[in-house]
Amino acid sequence: MTDAKPLPDSAQSVVPCADLDAAIALYTQQRGFQLDMIMPADAPRVALVSRDGITLRLEVSTGCDAPAVVQPNSREFVLRRAGDHDAWPEGRAGMQYRDLIPGRLGGRMIASHIRIPDGGPVPDYVHYHKVGFQMIYCRRGWVRVVYEDQGPPFVMHAGDCVLQPPTIRHRVLESSEGLEVIEIGCPAEHETWRDHDIALPTPHLRPQRSFGGQRFVHHIAAEATWENAEDARFEFRDTGIADATDHLASVRVLRAMPSANARPGNSSQPDRDDGVVFLFVLEGQLQLHGDALGTHAMQADDACAIPAGADYVLDPATPCEVLEVVMNFASS
Repeated sequence: MTDAKPLPDSAQSVVPCADLDAAIALYTQQRGFQLDMIMPADAPRVALVSRDGITLRLEVSTGCDAPAVVQPNSREFVLRRAGDHDAWPEGRAGMQYRDLIPGRLGGRMIASHIRIPDGGPVPDYVHYHKVGFQMIYCRRGWVRVVYEDQGPPFVMHAGDCVLQPPTIRHRVLESSEGLEVIEIGCPAEHETWRDHDIALPTPHLRPQRSFGGQRFVHHIAAEATWENAEDARFEFRDTGIADATDHLASVRVLRAMPSANARPGNSSQPDRDDGVVFLFVLEGQLQLHGDALGTHAMQADDACAIPAGADYVLDPATPCEVLEVVMNFASS
């Protein structure tokens, strides 16, 4: 049941509800409306439904004014431990979310650890995001997806990555049991719109098509080559997202070199005065140290966001791999 009010007469009305899922079901399954938009994906609070020229805005309401939320400084160092988040709230399409940057860097960026515990078909639909940047990294398991103008559906395996450029239509079709992905998006809150007209896959293959100035990227880990990193103790595989976004963002996977193969050199990081660095430890253990950041031991499923311009060093304690995302907000 839902506390959604009776159908209003006006063409556009706000409908307060306590349970957004129940309200969406009421209007779409019983009253003939279609779902058009929902936001945010990780914890939906707003949805648009429409029918016969009428648009309703369904909004979660607790019946009282919410306290003002003070956003943290966008230059704050954020460290998120694997054990900091026991609950995995359910978001859009039945996916469960773990928030990796709770303060969202003042609304600039969201990072989510997403999982689907049960394998099989995913209750998704063709949709797109009004977003400046969005990428998905497959952490564990596999997921079958399809994208506008990018050919037939394909499977992402652990280690694979895609860049979802702004407004590209796509759909999640099915997943393995225990699927986990890391999703990074800017800005932190953005609209997800359902497309009722387009069918996927589309008949044309256009891998170089521009969507909002960005190109779709499907990085396949099994086909990637490893290169020497700036830090002589690491190597990396590049996903190609820097070139596809005109360097709005860079996405790499760092891997600690075996000590016998480590190259001579220093352990300094490249100059990233404009870039917020997000790190997610995929496996192993390492230590992060910076004069302004302190020293922090990190292990698998730990994540952090490092302010632009902050000096830091990564010291591998065991064989390890790290997902590194650098967001150059000055280019956005």
